[in-house]
Amino acid sequence: MRHAADPSALVAAAQGGDRKALNRLLEGEYDRIYAVCRRVMGNDADAADGCQEALLSIVRGLPRFDSRAKFSTWCYRVATNACLDELRRRKRRPIPAEQTEDLPSSGQEHDSQTADRLTIGAALDDLADDFRIPVVLRDVVGYDYAEIAELLNIPHGTVRSRIARGRKYLSAQVGNPAGSGDVIKPKRK
Repeated sequence: MRHAADPSALVAAAQGGDRKALNRLLEGEYDRIYAVCRRVMGNDADAADGCQEALLSIVRGLPRFDSRAKFSTWCYRVATNACLDELRRRKRRPIPAEQTEDLPSSGQEHDSQTADRLTIGAALDDLADDFRIPVVLRDVVGYDYAEIAELLNIPHGTVRSRIARGRKYLSAQVGNPAGSGDVIKPKRK
């Protein structure tokens, strides 16, 4: 049976056991889920693991999805939680030797928007988790401050402060002099 592109119809069909509908839902959200995981986790390998966990959590949680939020919004929340859970687990384990990531240099890029994204992405990757995660949740995922405070289990004021400091660092890294000044240090490598 072919389903319309309406997410609510696909959700209902997937909740009823239709695997094709489930696959279409997951395929439709995969790129955005991966992008959120990539930004929260900080590198491609960890993002792939986070995305895998997020997809499993979405499948397991789908019977409880009640459509109060958009399906895509719910998926982002699940993906964010999966990544945060993984980051919390890692803090309890020894940290493995750093692996460097080969990002294409902006000199290889012909499109200035792509080069700008790479520059911002590299600066974001260099930002410490305590600052990167709130910035990503606010500026990439679109959560409000209260949602971020709840997700990270930190006070509302701390969320605002970390976002402001993270943005200031990013601004200084991408060459915006208005954002320079007393900035935070990047994560240790």
